[in-house]
Amino acid sequence: MKETAQDTGELGVVGNIVYRLARPGDSEALARLDGSFTTDSVFEVTATGEGFRIRERPVDPPIHKVFPDDDDEDDDEGAGEHEDREGDGSDPGLVRTVVAFDGKDLCGFVETAFSPWNGRLTIADIEVAPEWRGKGVGRALMNFAFDFAKERGAAHVWLEVSNINAPAVRAYLRMGFVLCGLDTSLYDGTQSAGEQALFMSRRVC
Repeated sequence: MKETAQDTGELGVVGNIVYRLARPGDSEALARLDGSFTTDSVFEVTATGEGFRIRERPVDPPIHKVFPDDDDEDDDEGAGEHEDREGDGSDPGLVRTVVAFDGKDLCGFVETAFSPWNGRLTIADIEVAPEWRGKGVGRALMNFAFDFAKERGAAHVWLEVSNINAPAVRAYLRMGFVLCGLDTSLYDGTQSAGEQALFMSRRVC
C-alpha cells in the first residue's frame, strides 16, 4: 500500500465517518481489513470467432472469495504501470491512499496511482469492510479518487476486477465505469487461476 505522510488533513466528514489521507500508523488496520466477498453470480467470459462475449450468469452454491495477502501475490495490475514509468511510486503527487474511519474502526480505503505519460489514474485497490458495504462508503471513496484524478489532470480512471466479483462490477457500472478490455491469463499461476481480469474505465469530466 502506498501511504501519503506529507498531508494528513481531513478530506471530508459524513456522519461519524472521517475521510482523510492515509498515515503510516494506519498500516496495521489496512492489513486487517476483510476484503472478502460472497456472490451468487459471475461475469462469464466466452471466446467467440470474433472475440469474446461477457455475460452475467448465476452460480449455485454462491462463491465466497478471500483474497491472499499482498505479499503472496505480485500486484502487477495496480500501481505497477506507474512504478515502471515513474520510479518507486514514492512521489506523493502521483500516488494517494484515502482512508475512511469511524472513530478507530477502519471502514474502507482506496489506493490510487497517477501515470502522467497517458493521463491515467489507476484504482490500484479499493476495499470496504463488510459491515460498511451498501452504506455509501465505497462511492464516497471513489469520489475522492475522481477528485484526485481531476486535480492531476487525468483523462480517465481505470481499474481491474476479477470476473467473479460481480458485486464490484455492478457497483462500478453504477458509478459510470464501462468495460474496456480483459485478460484471460492475468491470474494464471496464482491462487486466482481460472478467473479472468476485466478492465473498466471512466472518463474524467
